[in-house]
Amino acid sequence: MLQTSPDLRAPRSRQHGLMTAAHVLWTHKWSTIASLAVAIAGFWILARWIVGPEVVVYPVIRADLVKTVVASGHVETPFRVNIGSQITGTVEEVLVDEGQTVRRGQPLIALEPSELKAAAVEAEGAVAQADARMRQMRELALPAAREALKQAQANLTNARAVYQRALELSRTGFGTQATLDAAQKDLGVVRTQVRTAELQVYTSQPGGSDYVMAETQLNQARANLATANARLGYATVSAPRDGVLISRNVERGAVVQPGNALLVLAPFGDRQLVLQIDEKNLGLLRIGQGAVASADAYPDRRFHARLSYINPSVDITRASVEAKLTVVDPPDYLRQDMTVSVDIEVDKHRSTLIVPARAVHDAMSAAPWVLAVRNGRAREQSVRLGLRSSDQIEVLSGLAAGDLVVPTVAGVRSGQRIRPVSP
Repeated sequence: MLQTSPDLRAPRSRQHGLMTAAHVLWTHKWSTIASLAVAIAGFWILARWIVGPEVVVYPVIRADLVKTVVASGHVETPFRVNIGSQITGTVEEVLVDEGQTVRRGQPLIALEPSELKAAAVEAEGAVAQADARMRQMRELALPAAREALKQAQANLTNARAVYQRALELSRTGFGTQATLDAAQKDLGVVRTQVRTAELQVYTSQPGGSDYVMAETQLNQARANLATANARLGYATVSAPRDGVLISRNVERGAVVQPGNALLVLAPFGDRQLVLQIDEKNLGLLRIGQGAVASADAYPDRRFHARLSYINPSVDITRASVEAKLTVVDPPDYLRQDMTVSVDIEVDKHRSTLIVPARAVHDAMSAAPWVLAVRNGRAREQSVRLGLRSSDQIEVLSGLAAGDLVVPTVAGVRSGQRIRPVSP
């Protein structure tokens, strides 16, 4: 029987071949890796060419488009009140601090009042004296004058009777001429006394000269007292209205004079936003335009304002124009001189087609265009533009709602195949 033994040379040959191949690969490893990388890159480029790169695109939407003018400024009250003293005096106490909220009539500054108090007391004494003179006219002088008039009138009646008897006796021869002359003289004296008493009654009653003089003295004394009390009141400087003190320029012991501003008050009420707007935007502004503002200290809180003033002149050094906006319902946190940012609404189109401004090529030229996605490729599309805001533009023709447009920075060429993705 014939037997065969296994051939051990074949496995050894294959093992030797593998070892040789591994040695060759290791010897040429860098060239092998480079070749593999080139093959992979070529495949990736081919795939990219076939299906196109992923490109972020933006849809054309229909919405309201608002054009705004953006500016920054500060908060002001429509006016400020300079508070000062109406008299010369020494400050005894300053009762408020800068930044404090005050109410109308609240004492702010106290002046040294001793001299003013003495003048008020003296004026009160003069009033009391003049008032006593008036009471004397009513209670003593006038009644006494009336009694004197009654007595004089009684004396006149008696003197007339005496004169008549003396006259009758003289006519009948029983009386002397001397007796008649004496009776006539006494009658004249009594008549004079009656006229004097009548004048005294007239001058002592309301409307008479003595009464008017006494009344005038009383009124003058009262006026002097009112003046003295007013000057005494000036020793306390009070708030003329509700507001916030934004400045204090006085301390205890200072000598103050009329006309010097000691405190500055920002009254409560409307607030104004004072802005410097670029001259190129002047033609867009109209009185009454609405705006949305926010304080830099509270950027998440927004409030409404309305354009109320545009300065007729332009600041040539800054090429800007001053504008003021009224805040009808100012928030509690809004303070004097606070910095604010404002968006003034200068135009608005409702329910219009809108594309991002970054997707429009040659937007300022006469032939703007976009790259629109058509059948998986970017195609150049002419458009007609309308209203423009800072980051959006109205499209009047050339696109429809839902179309996809490629941003200018994507580096895509017209006709290139792309894979659109949402931002």
